[in-house]
Amino acid sequence: MNRRLRGLLRKEFLQVLRDPSSIAIAFLLPVFLLLLFGYGVSMDSEHVSVALVVEQPSAEAMSFAAAFEQSKYFTPRRYADRQSARRALHQRRVDGIVILPRDFARRLLATHDAPIQLIVNGVDANSARLLQGYIQGVWSSWLERELKARALPFPQPARAEARIWFNPELRSRNYLVPGLLVVNMTLVGALLTALVMAREWERGTLEALMVTPVAMREILIGKILPYFVLGMGGMALSVAMALGLFGVPLRGSFWVLVVASSLFLLAALGMGLLISVVARNQFVAGMAAIITTFLPAFLLSGFLFDIDSMPAVVQAITHIVAARYFVAILQTLFLAGDVWSVILPNAAALVVMAAFFLGMSRRMIRKRLE
Repeated sequence: MNRRLRGLLRKEFLQVLRDPSSIAIAFLLPVFLLLLFGYGVSMDSEHVSVALVVEQPSAEAMSFAAAFEQSKYFTPRRYADRQSARRALHQRRVDGIVILPRDFARRLLATHDAPIQLIVNGVDANSARLLQGYIQGVWSSWLERELKARALPFPQPARAEARIWFNPELRSRNYLVPGLLVVNMTLVGALLTALVMAREWERGTLEALMVTPVAMREILIGKILPYFVLGMGGMALSVAMALGLFGVPLRGSFWVLVVASSLFLLAALGMGLLISVVARNQFVAGMAAIITTFLPAFLLSGFLFDIDSMPAVVQAITHIVAARYFVAILQTLFLAGDVWSVILPNAAALVVMAAFFLGMSRRMIRKRLE
């Protein structure tokens, strides 16, 4: 058995080394996705283009306009009147309009109550809410400074002091990059394994193995182990890029990360094997792997979209998505640390899913041709 298994492993490793597509999916595609999401995709709203309309110039109005120019969140543009600012908003040259009316300075000095008008482009609801909150923050901070400079009371019954845990810089990169590790390992574990096994069915090489004394469990081990090594290698490269290139912190244990990644990769390999056993066709296996593993890992894992904000039916579906549990572990390890009340239940779920998919693959594959 040991000689047969060594021969199968040698065959699979040689096949991986001679197949450029396997190397590309395992190493080049994760690097491309990390560079794309690390540098090109951001949930942070910075340098937002905003139109400023000052109907009556004054020292107070100019001071408020300067507060926007000093903020990293805005790129203000001055407009002479409301019509030209609204025209710019319609043409998508700005994302919002801040209007200081003619009586702004007079009301501020006389009544300490000088409302401003805010118009926000609501096509993208999330960006609109962020922009509204940023502008309200600039307005509150500026008003407080002005009133303190004039030794006047600031009309605020309660003051909230925010303290942000785990990601104090509010960098979206800090949770996007760890979440992307799930997508990368899904590609290697499920998609690559499904395609390789289906290719063996199409070429008849798997049928040739079945007429030899090799057992099916040896064939499965020979298929799993090389791609497990390939997937862990891709994971190590991704973690190195996350820490060294993007500056994402790793506050938890590296070895806990290795164990959790191994569990998820085994579950992904089991899903890929199960798909290939059922499909036996590269095109069908590839489409099935994308629909059942890659898209759920992208959309239903909490990587991009908050699960608690989803409808109850969709939240229930996410419990059968292995990537959900791995995303929770990764975000905890990278940003919070070794929080065992989060890590252990999600790791147990990965153990159950890995055992289920690998067991189903072993059960459904038979050493026979029909």
